[in-house]
Amino acid sequence: MSTAPTLQIHADGVRLQVAAGTSVAAALAQVPPGRTRTSTSGQPRAPLCGMGVCHECRVRIDGRVRLACQTVCTEGMQVHTDTGMPCP
Repeated sequence: MSTAPTLQIHADGVRLQVAAGTSVAAALAQVPPGRTRTSTSGQPRAPLCGMGVCHECRVRIDGRVRLACQTVCTEGMQVHTDTGMPCP
């Protein structure tokens, strides 16, 4: 039995409970279909490199476009996978 602390985030309106220290990319991978965004042409995208180079994992977090693989979940975080926009 795990006693690791957990927190809750919201991904596209769905409440998720994740272990503290979990990246947003890892949290989203737990929710079918396991994607982080939809491209501007409508194709599902997911993390490719896992280190912030490919930008395939960009999502909107609390209103800002961020890389899911480089962002650690925080309590109450709002994640939206509807962005095809590049990171600033």
